[in-house]
Amino acid sequence: MAGAIASRMSFSSLKRKQPKTFTVRIATMDAEMEFSCEVKWKGKDLFDLVCRTLGLRETWFFGLQYTIKDTVAWLKMDKKVLDHDVPTEEPKTFHFLAKFYPENAEEELVQEITQHLFFLQVKKQILDEKIFCPPEASVLLASYAVQAKYGDYDPNVHKRGFLAQEELLPKRVINLYQMTPEMWEERITAWYAEHRGRARDEAEMEYLKIAQDLEMYGVNYFAIRNKKGTELLLGVDALGLHIYDPDNRLTPKISFPWNEIRNISYSDKEFTIKPLDKKIDVFKFNSSKLRVNKLILQLCIGNHDLFMRRRKADSLEVQQMKAQAREEKARKQMERQRLAREKQMREEAERTRDELERRLMQLKEEATMANEALMRSEETADLLAEKAQITEEEAKLLAQKAAEAEQEMQRIKATAIRTEEEKRLMEQKVLEAEMLALKMAEESERRAKEADQLKQDLQEARESERRAKQKLLEITSKSSYTQSMNSSTTALPTDLPSFNLISESLSFDFKDTDMKRLSMEIEKEKVEYMEKSKHLQEQLNELKTEIEALKLKERETALDILHNENSSRGNSKHNTIKKVS
Repeated sequence: MAGAIASRMSFSSLKRKQPKTFTVRIATMDAEMEFSCEVKWKGKDLFDLVCRTLGLRETWFFGLQYTIKDTVAWLKMDKKVLDHDVPTEEPKTFHFLAKFYPENAEEELVQEITQHLFFLQVKKQILDEKIFCPPEASVLLASYAVQAKYGDYDPNVHKRGFLAQEELLPKRVINLYQMTPEMWEERITAWYAEHRGRARDEAEMEYLKIAQDLEMYGVNYFAIRNKKGTELLLGVDALGLHIYDPDNRLTPKISFPWNEIRNISYSDKEFTIKPLDKKIDVFKFNSSKLRVNKLILQLCIGNHDLFMRRRKADSLEVQQMKAQAREEKARKQMERQRLAREKQMREEAERTRDELERRLMQLKEEATMANEALMRSEETADLLAEKAQITEEEAKLLAQKAAEAEQEMQRIKATAIRTEEEKRLMEQKVLEAEMLALKMAEESERRAKEADQLKQDLQEARESERRAKQKLLEITSKSSYTQSMNSSTTALPTDLPSFNLISESLSFDFKDTDMKRLSMEIEKEKVEYMEKSKHLQEQLNELKTEIEALKLKERETALDILHNENSSRGNSKHNTIKKVS
């Protein structure tokens, strides 16, 4: 009895020790994951679990987003997950997204996974038209997206229509021009072909470097009112706070860079921005929703912290990450160079093999033709020999008939003719016999000459046969030599480095000389990038001019018109912010 009570007590204690859990679904830009979380978990516990699963170390850019009554909210790190206003049903869904954007993607985004997640998010925002992108820049960005997905352009693989199912351009851009999908694909492919040699991470980084100069990149917009009750838009991004007209999200009326803001205070529904320069008036605004105000404050604090962090020396963790990234980049570069060399050697070997096979086929054709010529020569020689024999027999027969005619003539002459009539008749017969004998002699002579000519033709035919046999022997000897060369050339790659494209585990020791060389390469890349940027701008202008004639002016949106006005004035994102700061 006591044992049964003890067993029940131990079972109940085990049951009490098992923590209560709930299911969470995390959606990234390209995948979904499900986790079983403990009830006591805070937002940081779940966020850290997701980052570990993704292998992400640059966590300060990201957050877990959810929606409450059509309002975006972010999971707080120091608050329990279940204490947030999330739906009661399971699994509870959160979106793992970039909450803060870098000022300079190339300098700040270190990990490849970080770059990839930013690329996917910015690409979706451009396609969903949450970020305005002009048509010519849309085509360029699409070409980098294709390079990231398909690798180097190969006309034998990437044939007409291979982009038919891809979503690469905003619908606004497609509807703005009288252009077929084939015409858009042709222009995207023309730029895509120029990106040869870029790896996926490089193509994605080029995409981000272009996208970060778009006016609406990284800006969170909120509807606000100033002290006079005028409806405005507040934009919060990595550079500062910006005030816009509701109809113009491209050009701010006023900008407050983070380094010129002394304080941001929030009381009830009213925000106060105090500039560092006390001569500048304090700017006050309010928003109707409490949740929106909290989100604005979160974004202000987070962006300001990152702004200050960028202007300080990198932490030890970031330094280590950058050093690892540089080593990884150098290793990948060396690996790509090795694979490129092997690919080049393989292509050269294949070209040599194809050339030898082509030459062998040519020699085989020549041998076949020589054989046929030899057979024709042999047949001709046989016919000529047969004809010569027939002609010779005919000449002998004619000579025999001529001899018989001569004998007959002699017999007739020797015969005595009694009468004059007989004599006359006999003379006539003698004359006819002489004419016949003469004709027989001429025919015999002609036949003899024809027999001599046939013998000469037979001699020439046999000489041609001899030359054809000699040429056939030469071709046969060349073929055997070519086959030996072919076998030796085909076996050439076995003596060269392996063409196996499966990467093996490699280790590299990076010495000072390697690092110096890498630094020089980076400096060289900077110079090349400046030259490329100029060339790129020229290409963008060319495309803009080329498709301008196909534009449907009546379909231009307000943002299209505003962008064209800014472009005609020479205004860009950064110099506009400087002007209105």
